[in-house]
Amino acid sequence: MVLLSLAASHHDLDLDVLERLSTDVQAVASELVHSAASVSGAVVLATCNRFELYLEVDDAQDTPAARTAAAATVAERSGYSTDEVASHLRVLAGTEAASHLFAVASGLESMVVGEREIAGQVRRALSTARREGTTTSGLESLFQAASRVSRDVEARTGLGATGRSVVGVALDIAEAQLPDWPSVRCVLIGTGSYAGATLAQLKARGCTDVRVFSTTGRARAFAAARGVRSLPTGADLAAEVSDVDLVVACSGAAGAVLGVDALAAARADAAHPLTVVDLALRHDVDPGVRTLPGVRLVSLHTVSEYAPAEHAAVATAHEVVTAAAEAYEADRRVRDWNPAVVAERTRVLGGLENKIVDLSDERAVRALRRRTRATLHGPTVRAREAARAGDTVTYAQALAELASIPVPSLTDAV
Repeated sequence: MVLLSLAASHHDLDLDVLERLSTDVQAVASELVHSAASVSGAVVLATCNRFELYLEVDDAQDTPAARTAAAATVAERSGYSTDEVASHLRVLAGTEAASHLFAVASGLESMVVGEREIAGQVRRALSTARREGTTTSGLESLFQAASRVSRDVEARTGLGATGRSVVGVALDIAEAQLPDWPSVRCVLIGTGSYAGATLAQLKARGCTDVRVFSTTGRARAFAAARGVRSLPTGADLAAEVSDVDLVVACSGAAGAVLGVDALAAARADAAHPLTVVDLALRHDVDPGVRTLPGVRLVSLHTVSEYAPAEHAAVATAHEVVTAAAEAYEADRRVRDWNPAVVAERTRVLGGLENKIVDLSDERAVRALRRRTRATLHGPTVRAREAARAGDTVTYAQALAELASIPVPSLTDAV
């Protein structure tokens, strides 16, 4: 079994490229698992600044076929060629794949280093794969380990404990053009996890005049549960934002829900400035609104330019991640290589039990069992230690030694 990571992020690609790669992401996982013979499991992690596929492949020799199938499946939905997709996705395997996911889950690969939202996104990616039937025991183990490492990094370094996030940094940037937070009038576009995080941040800063808009019809329930107002699904959004100070958009709808012309018309007589924070990878707000008089746009690009990082804590966090990935991969090798060791031990010990079933001398039986286990102990320990270290030569030698041990005869009990 081989675990692969095929990853693209804001570190290497423009956000517009990531948006196209992220088209219909869950269908990609389902199609790969059900159509590609080389892929037994898939989990997709798609966020505002990354697109990553985690695949389980039954055999290392199937890895090239799995990579090609993944690139072709993404290409069908993104509009890129298979070769273009393949060039965008960085491929990692084994310890490197685990280390990468652990770093991602810990916020070390985020625009805002140490941000908290990513840990929840990693958990939700696994939950979605479970629901869609595309996960495997290997991927379950990998993603659950990533969540544990994320918590360990926060506990040991403090990263994430301060509540920094993409949302928090975006609102910090927006703050310069806004009145005092208790006076801010805001329209929040979206009802997902980012919308929930945004509303919590707004309230923490003192902003309570928030109206929620969504094209999905979920705004009313979302707003009522959180003590704010909602806008009707069919509301004229541009008109609704014409008299507010702040718009935060994070719905991830297919296409902009707030356009340049509509906003320009609605603000024709507006005398006050408007700050628009667009946290959606697919642009809830047409980027052209930044050209309108009095309108300031804060986008994910803006966040990436302003995002801070504490170097000492980050260095420590990377050490935690590296050690955890090495330990995880060692444990995985032990699990994967151990069945052959168990089979040889079962052959010897099971054969012994079959022979001594009629032997009446209990003292002799106990002695024979003890000598047999002692004979098996040395090569068993060497095989498992070699598996943990990834030492295939020593493992093969120890396994061969186990295989050469015969089932004791009853004469050995004398």
